[in-house]
Amino acid sequence: MYKKVEAEIGGRTLTMESGKMARQANGSVLVTYDETVVLVTATAAKESKPDMGFLPLTIEYQERFYSVGRIPGSFFRREIGRPTEKETLTCRIIDRPLRPLFAEGWMTETQVIAMVLSADQQNDPDTLAMVGASAALTISDIPFQGPIAGVRVGYIDGQYVVNPTRDQLEVSRMEIVVAGTRDAVVMVEGGADNLSEEEVMEGIFYGHQQLQVLLDLQEELQAALGKTKRHVEKPEIDAVLANRVEEVAKAGMTEVITTVDKMERGRVYDELKARVVSELESEKEDCTGEVKDLLSDLKKRMMRDKIVVEKSRIDGRAFNEVRPISCEIGCLPRTHGSALFTRGETQAIVTATLGSEGDEQRVETLDGMTFRNFMLHYNFPPFCVGEVRFMRGPSRRDIGHGALAERGISAVLPDAEKFPYTMRVVSDVLESNGSSSMATVCGASLALMDGGVPIKNPVSGIAMGLIQEGDEVVILSDILGDEDHLGDMDFKVVGTSEGITSLQMDIKISGVTREIMSNALAQAKEGRLHILGVMQEAIATPRADIAPHAPKFFVVKINPDKIRDIIGPGGKIIKGLSAEFDAKIEVDDDGNVKVFTPSGDTAAKLLARIEDITEEAKVGKIYDGIVKTIKDFGAFVEILPGTDGLVHISELADQRVAKVTDILKEGDQVRVKVLEIDQRGKIRLSRKAVLAEENN
Repeated sequence: MYKKVEAEIGGRTLTMESGKMARQANGSVLVTYDETVVLVTATAAKESKPDMGFLPLTIEYQERFYSVGRIPGSFFRREIGRPTEKETLTCRIIDRPLRPLFAEGWMTETQVIAMVLSADQQNDPDTLAMVGASAALTISDIPFQGPIAGVRVGYIDGQYVVNPTRDQLEVSRMEIVVAGTRDAVVMVEGGADNLSEEEVMEGIFYGHQQLQVLLDLQEELQAALGKTKRHVEKPEIDAVLANRVEEVAKAGMTEVITTVDKMERGRVYDELKARVVSELESEKEDCTGEVKDLLSDLKKRMMRDKIVVEKSRIDGRAFNEVRPISCEIGCLPRTHGSALFTRGETQAIVTATLGSEGDEQRVETLDGMTFRNFMLHYNFPPFCVGEVRFMRGPSRRDIGHGALAERGISAVLPDAEKFPYTMRVVSDVLESNGSSSMATVCGASLALMDGGVPIKNPVSGIAMGLIQEGDEVVILSDILGDEDHLGDMDFKVVGTSEGITSLQMDIKISGVTREIMSNALAQAKEGRLHILGVMQEAIATPRADIAPHAPKFFVVKINPDKIRDIIGPGGKIIKGLSAEFDAKIEVDDDGNVKVFTPSGDTAAKLLARIEDITEEAKVGKIYDGIVKTIKDFGAFVEILPGTDGLVHISELADQRVAKVTDILKEGDQVRVKVLEIDQRGKIRLSRKAVLAEENN
């Protein structure tokens, strides 16, 4: 069977169709929006693996270069195997709202693949892939309890815009992706240009209102084509065993959830787990897995009760209290900027490196070759949580955390015209117990200021949590790792003293009202400003000068006609200067010579050399020239490299000259004065004028 549904959103028609393509998948949907087309399939293995203990869900998003009529620029001329950063981030925004909505007990390998088949370079395929993923799962026999939908929200001239085009995003002060079910927002991801909490919140609920039409389409598609969902056996809990676990473990679990130090808390929990498993295995065979799961459930329940009922956090802090913070800057002698940011048991060492335009990252995307002059890279080595594992490059989580921090910092970077450096920030997490991404934001702000980068405002970030039991709601500031796992909502807010620059939310319940979200954002602002205050004790404004070891930057404007002189045949001149002065020299077509040198002294010498090479003749100035050619009517004298002028026979001496050779011969050095440069660039010189000045 084939079915096509459509609706208007954002002034354009969005269609979903199924039954024509990829019919052997459990569910497949083709989503079209203007001229952007995404095919999404959902497939599940035939056999379940109940012993896995988790949902083996894989999300893949692939951008095909043929979608924009281009051949990939890689050596192999095909899309490389490793996902691009854009593809990875899109997989994350698809995965996060989908994963919680699978039926409890579903342990079957499940894969969602989204392929961009056509891209008009105005409508981003990522939200279409998210909607298509939900639709494919909804019409399949996979026990997905959706649907969900997602839209992008912009803010242009004080008005919210749903699914803004790429051109509109250029002037938008907001770009957030909002995902939701019929009743609730379930995910928010994006950035803003110092917007207030109220403006951001209004944008979130505006997006939730707009995405309702996409839920209607999916329900219509399901009514026509939906398959019967596979039956999932809900895991049965052995009530007797659960009671025994609580009896044996409750006292020990109380010690666990009141142990402040993370590593010590983990040790106490591991000892408790070993003791409980050992004791209960004598009562019931092969119950190790069940006991561990029941212990985990007990830990979560007791922690939540401690917070909601006893009004007490694991480490004894008030709900709105931020852990102790210390900030050090300039802690690494040879880096251009560095900072060590520590908040409780979370710590990151962050460095800033400055380079020239030639250091920009070149990225091949569906929009063509793009260039990035700011990069923020986040690394989470295993030792930061006391673990041992292979290090095989950045994970999807690392890329996602880095992107969140990068968005937050990008809003305050100086304009490239005023500060034409390429900037790279690297955050290496040294310890982690809750929100290392926000430690990265704070450390990045400090490191950039330490390096002398003139950011517009310092930036801080805070991770928040929310726990709701019935009508009781508790909002937690600066959450620990355990509080993150047990909560109903975790959200990270990045911003300056003026407003929000980046935001990420994952909401696991449907009862988050506008009032709750407003209170949460207000409490986040309070914490964010507190962190900013501590950071400003270390450094309040960017250093006046860039770091001593950073390259020095200068711009010299030359006549475009002189570009060939500074480059030389085959680049010989510019390469020689670069090697001699250990410098990077870049020349654009407008005659702007951009010079990056290791020091100011080196720059002064190099600039003097460039000025000599590209100098132009000036009327009234005297030059020491060399006679190049003798004619009956005068002599051609080279006054600058590649620049000749004519000394007419009448301008050779005070008295009448019969022959030019009576005064000058080829190769002679002669002092001459520039009398005139005509519109065609011809230069008239005089030896007589120099003699007259010398005699006076």
